[in-house]
Amino acid sequence: MTTILAAGDHFVRNSLFTELLRPIAPEATFRELTLPWPVEPFGAVAEVKEASGTEEQLIEALDGADICVTQMAPLTERILDASPGLRLFCVGRGGPVNANLAAATRHGVAVTFAPGRNATATAEHTVALLLAATRRVPATHQDLAAGIWRGDYYRYDSVGPELEGSTVGIVGYGAIGSRVARIVRGFGAHVLVADPYVDESGPAPVERVELPELMRRSSFVTVHARATAQTEGLLSRELIGLMPPGGVLVNCARGSLLDYDAVCDALDEGRLFGAAFDVFPEEPLPDASRLRRTPGIVMTPHLAGAGRRTAHNAAGLVADEVARFLAGRDPAHCANPEVLRSRP
Repeated sequence: MTTILAAGDHFVRNSLFTELLRPIAPEATFRELTLPWPVEPFGAVAEVKEASGTEEQLIEALDGADICVTQMAPLTERILDASPGLRLFCVGRGGPVNANLAAATRHGVAVTFAPGRNATATAEHTVALLLAATRRVPATHQDLAAGIWRGDYYRYDSVGPELEGSTVGIVGYGAIGSRVARIVRGFGAHVLVADPYVDESGPAPVERVELPELMRRSSFVTVHARATAQTEGLLSRELIGLMPPGGVLVNCARGSLLDYDAVCDALDEGRLFGAAFDVFPEEPLPDASRLRRTPGIVMTPHLAGAGRRTAHNAAGLVADEVARFLAGRDPAHCANPEVLRSRP
C-alpha cells in the first residue's frame, strides 16, 4: 500500500493535488498537511531555502509515507533521516530549492520539479511592470486618488519611451523570457537575447548577443536567468551603467541577480527612467530598504507567478511525475537522476 502526503499551501491547494492523484493511485492512502505560505512568507528551514513549514511538521506528516507532493515543504537532512520510507519528493516549482538534493540522493529519494509551470503568469506580469514603470501608472494613480491632477507629467522630460520601435533586452531566454519576447514583439519592439544556451535557428529566430552589448543597446532590459552561484550579481554596477539614458530595468526572476544599489543610484542621478521589481535581495522588503524611497521604482511582493493556471499547472506536472514513478518509469524532470539508476 502506497502512502502519499500532499503538503499543499494556500496557493497550490491540497485539493488540486488529490483530485489528480486519486485516479492515478486509487489504492493509495492519502494524508494532507497545509503549509502557511503565502499567508506567511517562505524562508530558510535548516539548510534549505525558500521553504514553508517546519522540520517537526514534516517529520510527523511523513511518518510511513512513500511519496510527498508539495510546492514549499522543506526536505532537509533531518527530515530524510526521520523518513526512511520516503522514495519520491515532488516539488511543484521551477526548481527544487526547498530540497537538500545531496542528502536526498544519499537517502535514495528522487526529487522532481515542475519547469515552466508559472511561465505565462510571470511573462505577463513582467510586461505589466515594464509598462507600469514606463507610463508611471502607480505614481499617477496615487496622485489622482489623493485629489491631485498632475498635468506636468506630460512634459517632455517627464515621459518615458514607447515600446514600439525600441530595443528590449532579455537576459535568459527560457520558458519565461521567450514568452516575454513574443509579447513585446507584438508591440513592435526589437528583441535582443543574452543566453548562452539559446538556439538562434529555432522556430522564432532571435538576435543573440553578449550581455554587455545587450545592456548598451537596450532601452528596456528584463531579467529571467535562474539564480545559481554563477549568476549571482549577474547585472553588476558596471553593466547597469552601460544602459542608454532613460532606460527601464525589470527583474521578476530572483533578487540575487542584480545590484539594486546601482539601480537606485542610476535613478537618483537621472540616468535611468524607471525600474520595476517583483523580487528583492531580502524578502519581505525591510522597512529601511532604499528601494522604498527611490523615485521611479514600481514594486510588487514576489507574486509574478501568481495565476490560477500556475497552480493547476504545478499540480498537473506533479501528478504526472507520480504516475510515471508508480508505473515504474523514470520521472520526466528529476533533479537527482542518479537515484533512478539504483531503483529496484
